Amino acid sequence: MSDTVNEAVVVLNEKLAGANFSGTAKFDIEGEGAVMMDSAGARAGDEPADVTLSADAETFKAILSGDTNPTSAFMTGKLKVDGDMGMAMSLASALA
Repeated sequence: MSDTVNEAVVVLNEKLAGANFSGTAKFDIEGEGAVMMDSAGARAGDEPADVTLSADAETFKAILSGDTNPTSAFMTGKLKVDGDMGMAMSLASALA
């Protein structure tokens, strides 16, 4: 696993703590790996998910740090969403 994925797991678990997120989501980070998220939290992994969000490492880090809004990243083409759009929106609000 890359350092980016390991850092993402820690940050996502902090952000998801107490959030009511049901279903499965995957962040696919170009050239780094993937992070799976579900009601149990975040972990490194690459499995099928209800929604997959894909971005380069720079965009992903900016979203996690709060420097980039996930909706803005999607609208500008920096973040791609494949699958359940409603779940992607739910995840975006949980990460805010």
